[in-house]
Amino acid sequence: MRARSARKGWCVSEPFNIPIRVYIEDTDAGGIVYYVNYLKYMERARTELVRALGYDKPAMPQQGLLLVVHSAEIQYRRSALLDDELRASAAVGKVGRAAVTFEQKIWRGNEIICEGVVKVACVDDASRKPCALPENIHQALKAASQNS
Repeated sequence: MRARSARKGWCVSEPFNIPIRVYIEDTDAGGIVYYVNYLKYMERARTELVRALGYDKPAMPQQGLLLVVHSAEIQYRRSALLDDELRASAAVGKVGRAAVTFEQKIWRGNEIICEGVVKVACVDDASRKPCALPENIHQALKAASQNS
């Protein structure tokens, strides 16, 4: 089953989810999650999604390639608090030759408290210039964007 993304024209599969517990180190003095930590939670979900597709992060540097965040568009809806049980989701959106876009959400129960669109680009480790994703990874991401 495919769902239409909030972003016009993007199709994403059902999202991949991981559990997150909010620890004291994630919060400010008031016990509220510091805004940048939502990006860390999203990074974990993307990493685990790619791992579930069969690709560990070390595989890219061994090939002389890196995956880097190109851009992120984040909307914060509600604050997460110390000891909250959250869920971070990632779904593959648009897949290009050198970049992939992920649609991501942070949930507390059935409520979305943060959501975003993160574009990740493939770059050459030495030159830091964009380059094509390895064909096997490209095909796995394309398949993930079309499967239920």
